[in-house]
Amino acid sequence: MINAQVEPGPEPDGPSGQEGGSDPGPPASRQAGDGPSGPGSGKGRRRQERRELTRTALLGAAERLWAERGIHGASLDDVASAAGLTKGAVYSNFAGKTDLLLALLERYTRERIGTDVCDELRDTGHSLDERFERAGHAYARRLAGEDARLLALLLVEFWLYGMRDYAAGWRLADWYAERRDSIARGLKLGETEGVPRDDRAALAMALDFGLAFQHLLDPDRVSAELYAAGMRLVLGNALPGGSAT
Repeated sequence: MINAQVEPGPEPDGPSGQEGGSDPGPPASRQAGDGPSGPGSGKGRRRQERRELTRTALLGAAERLWAERGIHGASLDDVASAAGLTKGAVYSNFAGKTDLLLALLERYTRERIGTDVCDELRDTGHSLDERFERAGHAYARRLAGEDARLLALLLVEFWLYGMRDYAAGWRLADWYAERRDSIARGLKLGETEGVPRDDRAALAMALDFGLAFQHLLDPDRVSAELYAAGMRLVLGNALPGGSAT
C-alpha cells in the first residue's frame, strides 16, 4: 500500500539545488559511457542514483501533501519544500503537476496498489467459489489500514483534477483505460452471459473503487467483504478456471 512517510530529500546537486537539471553532461564529441563522466562511470552512476532519490522524495511528498490538502491545495513549491528540494528540482524531473501526478499513478500501477483485480480472483488453483470468498477477505484486509484511506483520498483527487483540467483529464482517462484492459485480459474472450469482457472490466473497476469509498466512509453499514458478492455478480463465469455455483 501507500508509504505515507516522506523520505528525506537528497543533497542538492550543485548550487541551484536543481538535481539533474544544471549539469550539461559530457561534451558532444565524447561518446556516451566514455571518459570519467559517462553514464557507465562511477560518477554517472552516482548522478543517476541521486536523480532516482530525488524522484522518490518528490513522489513521496506529493503523495502525502495531495492526500492531506488536495492537489489544488498543495503547489509544486510545497511539494519541493516537503521533499527538502527546490522547485527547480521538480521541473528537472517532471514537466509539471500533471506529469508528477501521472508518475505517481504509474508507480501504483507498477506496484499493483489498488489498481487491479485481486490476485485471489486470478488463482485458478482454486474453484471460483473459493476464489470469490478469498478475494473478499483480501479486499477487506487491504481496506483495513490507514494506507487505504490515503489511497482513496488520492484517487478522488486525481479524478477531480482530471474532471477540472481537460489536458490532464484525457491522460487520466488513458490511465483508466489501461487498467480496464489489464482486467479484461484476465477474462474469457467474447461475451459471457451476454456481457462483453471489456464492459465487465469497467464494472469491476467501478465496484472496486466505489465500494472502497463507501466502506471507508461508513464501515459499520458497508462491509468490505461485499466485494466477494459484487465480483461474483460482475465477473460471474467470465473468470477462467471453472464455474461458480
